[in-house]
Amino acid sequence: MPPAFEPLPHLPRLPRRLRAEAPSWTETTDVCVIGSGVAGLTCALNLRRAGFHVTVVTKVHIDDGSTRWAQGGVAAVLDPHDTPEAHARDTLVAGVGLCDPAAVDVTVTEGPARVSDLIHLGTEFDRDPDGSLQLTREGGHRARRIVHAGGDATGAEIQRALHAAVLRDPWIRIIENAMVLDLLTDSRGHAAGVSLHVLGEGVEYGVGGVEARAVVLATGGLGQIFQSTTNPSVSIGDGVALALRAGATVTDLEFVQFHPTSLYVGAAGALRFGAPGTPGPGGGSEAGGSELDSDGIREVRQSGAAAGVTAAAGGDRQPLITEAIRGEGAHLLDFSGDRFMTGVHDLAELAPRDVVAKAITARMIAEGKPHMWLDARHLGRRMLEERFPTVTASCRAIGVDPVADLIPVAPAAHYSSGGVRTDLFGRTDVPGLYAAGEAACTGLHGANRLASNSLVEALVFAQRIADDLAERKPGPGVPEAPEGEGDVCSTTSRAPLQEAMTAGAGVLRSAASLEATAASLTALGDNVSGRPRPATWEATNLLTVAAAVTAAAHRRRETRGSHWREDHPDASDAWLGHLRLSISSDGELETTWEPTA
Repeated sequence: MPPAFEPLPHLPRLPRRLRAEAPSWTETTDVCVIGSGVAGLTCALNLRRAGFHVTVVTKVHIDDGSTRWAQGGVAAVLDPHDTPEAHARDTLVAGVGLCDPAAVDVTVTEGPARVSDLIHLGTEFDRDPDGSLQLTREGGHRARRIVHAGGDATGAEIQRALHAAVLRDPWIRIIENAMVLDLLTDSRGHAAGVSLHVLGEGVEYGVGGVEARAVVLATGGLGQIFQSTTNPSVSIGDGVALALRAGATVTDLEFVQFHPTSLYVGAAGALRFGAPGTPGPGGGSEAGGSELDSDGIREVRQSGAAAGVTAAAGGDRQPLITEAIRGEGAHLLDFSGDRFMTGVHDLAELAPRDVVAKAITARMIAEGKPHMWLDARHLGRRMLEERFPTVTASCRAIGVDPVADLIPVAPAAHYSSGGVRTDLFGRTDVPGLYAAGEAACTGLHGANRLASNSLVEALVFAQRIADDLAERKPGPGVPEAPEGEGDVCSTTSRAPLQEAMTAGAGVLRSAASLEATAASLTALGDNVSGRPRPATWEATNLLTVAAAVTAAAHRRRETRGSHWREDHPDASDAWLGHLRLSISSDGELETTWEPTA
């Protein structure tokens, strides 16, 4: 029996397609891949090996997605003392009862081979002096199984290798600066390509079309629906919005993982910690430092001009302090200098991300502070500068030297465990439409993604999609003309949408906060006077995804994984299942219940 659903708060009517001009140009390919991160480029390369011609469409430039910002690494069983069964156990524990065991098994067993594929492509992972791969440990893992590159620049190295491999293949066509609008379908309802807008192509607001035998969504995450996120500006949930409009199902959208430790740079003007010229703990320099005295940690604010740093605006990408730094021994401290995680979980700072994010948020509220502290000083200069060069550079850019200073950290929207529902071969419930990477919900992550499982999932399912298409050999379809005019929102909706989502559907949620968010979204949805162009298409996608996240978060009346309901603080067996969302023909969000197996 499904749990008792409370009535959804009133949400905006959502369009079944975006309003746009008719395509003024068309090109044809075998498979159209949307997105150029690890999922999209890996899928494109695998499809080429299967004999397909591939067109990759990317929103800005090929390297501007989330992959290059990934710091931690790829989780895979590469140590002879580790086992796939142990990796599976850690994944299932982090997922809090909602992982699909079959998806977990596929990922942990096929993951090592996919890492080998990356190495054969030219990815240079960090190695020990004897040539063996360096392995580290991150939150939720009970073994060292994270392979990394450039210390904490794993995503950048993987992106470099994939980009170079794609450029070597003349039958992979790259279309950059292109925003995909809607799925094209044939008379059978099969995916037959996409409509898109390419900057500089045709008239200013003209669109074109890519006709294809199959379409793969690899569009990344949706972090930009919140004010504070580690996601780049392109991550607005385009793939999820397109899939909903196309009639596909999305699931588990309430489980938005907030990374526990983004670098806190201040909400209103960048902050420096410690007065200039005053030694911080451990002997800080004139660069400034946090100061621990008899009364605890004293935070000294300066204006942004004095600090020489620009504060992050709402929706900008927040610098990430990788979990691997806690894997190497960094500690979380409150403003009294206490390690508060030791009393929260047996893994302390290496507890699953939802546990750490909740603990930090709870301590911030209790102490009335905008952040907590990460202490990595005891790791030493060599470890910090060689193993974590990205973290060290990000900290120093705001006047914090992690060698001598405490690092200010706070949770930020980081990863969506939910997405477009797929099977074990990346197939959605729209024939010919596939999804991979963060845009997909394969069932691997459940209610909370285990650290560094995202890259390995993308690698595994990108291969499986190519294998499935190679076996099916889909024929071409003729796209039908879309019905209806469609809608777009005003561009003025983006900032208030992010404010409403952060206030009511962020780390802490309740029925009252979610209903307030729904009311704000409805008011924004009433303004559909925008002119069709990239900014209004993006605003409409943001509204669609935000409404879906809010609906799922309101429906699930329990606390589980990365979904924390203050008014329902405990997990309940009645909610061991998945909320599946779709858009009805009249634009209403509909919910169905799928119990766990």
